[in-house]
Amino acid sequence: MPNRKKIALIGAGNIGGELAMQAARKELGDVVLLDIPDKEGVAKGKALDMMQACALEGFDANILGTSNYDDIEGADVVIVTAGVPRKPGMSRDDLLSINLKIMRSVAGNVKDKAPDALVIVISNPLDAMVYEMKKVTGFPRERVVGMAGALDSARFECFLADEAGVSVKDVSALVLGGHGDTMVPCLSYTTIKGVPATKVIDKDKLDAMVQRTAKGGGEIVGLMGTSAYVAPASGAISMAESYLRGQRRMIACAAFLEGEYGYKDIYMGVPILIGPAGMEKVVEIELSDGEKSMLETSAAAVRDLIEAAAKL
Repeated sequence: MPNRKKIALIGAGNIGGELAMQAARKELGDVVLLDIPDKEGVAKGKALDMMQACALEGFDANILGTSNYDDIEGADVVIVTAGVPRKPGMSRDDLLSINLKIMRSVAGNVKDKAPDALVIVISNPLDAMVYEMKKVTGFPRERVVGMAGALDSARFECFLADEAGVSVKDVSALVLGGHGDTMVPCLSYTTIKGVPATKVIDKDKLDAMVQRTAKGGGEIVGLMGTSAYVAPASGAISMAESYLRGQRRMIACAAFLEGEYGYKDIYMGVPILIGPAGMEKVVEIELSDGEKSMLETSAAAVRDLIEAAAKL
């Protein structure tokens, strides 16, 4: 039997636990669920609980809870959720100073223990956190990406399907830009079974859904007092699965740009191909003037965030 892949999850909170369960159910590989020493019991307890679920549901995966970075050695994929979650009234930017210190520590350990891994960052504020991960590890851009557009696009698709009264399977949407209030839902690439959404849904309702998508994370925080975790985990797992199984799916992700869309030295949500080499290609699409303007606004917000991080 060939050796199973190894997936390291940094952070054993709500998203970390959901990531571990989804990875195990899909049998993507063995899972290491890591948290700080004070929360080692939580990581071990969740791992044990999920291993018992594996026995009940009949899927093969070993799940280890730990606080020792030695246990992630040689991981094929590292997914980072570590950091303080958003609370009601808190923006992603408010998290910057707290989570930046955490990310620098995590990145140093990832560099030492999993130097060949594909790293997927979920921690907020996403665009600054994934930039810091690349900066500290020195990994090539192909192996450091952020989970943002996959989630944002899914939220938009969910709202569209509900409004149109159709299966979400028939809805395709694309959300670009920074992961926050300035994200850019692209109506010119939003379709329902190939039919432009603008032909099916009234403009005022589409505009309202665009705004709801941009504030989608805050809506969930306001409802349950903490960040979303099921959908974010699903977004990251779709990225990891495309990499591990060589699916070469086109997924909107936060990618490091080197001139694409006219931007350099910045992480932005764009469609990319994820395959055996990691981020194999940034897919450039034609945007409307309005979408270009929105993307410029989003890029400015991301740059402000990165500059603020550099001063901390």
